[in-house]
Amino acid sequence: MTWFIKKSEPIKVQKEKTVIVPEGMWQKCLGCREIIYRKELARNDNVCPKCDYHFRITPQERYAALFDDAQYKLLHTSVRSIDPLGFKGLKKYKDQIKALEKRGLDQDAVYVAKGKIEEIDAIVVIMDFAFLGGSMGSAVGEKITRAIESALEARIPIAIFSCSGGARMMEGALSLMQMAKISAALARLGEEAIPFISVLTDPTTGGVTASYAMLGDVNIAEPKALIGFAGPRVIQQTINQELPEGFQRSEFLLQHGMLDAIVPRREMKSKLARYMRYMAPKAKKAVGA
Repeated sequence: MTWFIKKSEPIKVQKEKTVIVPEGMWQKCLGCREIIYRKELARNDNVCPKCDYHFRITPQERYAALFDDAQYKLLHTSVRSIDPLGFKGLKKYKDQIKALEKRGLDQDAVYVAKGKIEEIDAIVVIMDFAFLGGSMGSAVGEKITRAIESALEARIPIAIFSCSGGARMMEGALSLMQMAKISAALARLGEEAIPFISVLTDPTTGGVTASYAMLGDVNIAEPKALIGFAGPRVIQQTINQELPEGFQRSEFLLQHGMLDAIVPRREMKSKLARYMRYMAPKAKKAVGA
């Protein structure tokens, strides 16, 4: 009898190729959860090309997009936060401020700048969410008040871009006092018929919404921005009712008369200039314009 022995080689398993993706090359959209090429996102003004979700941008990026030739001058840069209450939580308040300033966030939670928007002199205030959630403390209140007074003195329009979690708890009642302080300054601005355009971005909540963010001659917002005073869970527990879907988004507020318009980021500069010309036809143009 003849025996046959079959010799077989082990099955070769093809190794998976490792694809190395450079760090920071892709960005996951918080709206549609799609992965976006960062360079494409930057070309689209940091707006998702698939679902129109508006990513947060830095004050510097927003100024570059708004002012002619990206030229502007920062104002009131010497105002700084202090620790009036000696607040200490998981970390001392003064240590938090120092740590943020070391990271280059040296303008507290708000920037003030003067520049030209389509040849119109204007002051633009931009809140910075990266600094303690854009919270409103004494320094923020002082800088915004000074910005309003600068607009009043120069008799030029002012736009305030809000992006905030509300009043800064580390300063207690002092932070709440900024609501009245800024509102009083805006009242003086209104008496002189100088335009104030309020731009609400994601998120605008708490004491900021309850004061100057909703006091504009024109109140506008970016698409799908979260706007409200308290969080939806707190409201639902208080009134014990189901809340409409998206009731704190800019689209819902526009439908119910709380906003005048929703303006996509790519149209923001032209719309601001249009509002300024309409409300202040004698608005000062840049020298030589």
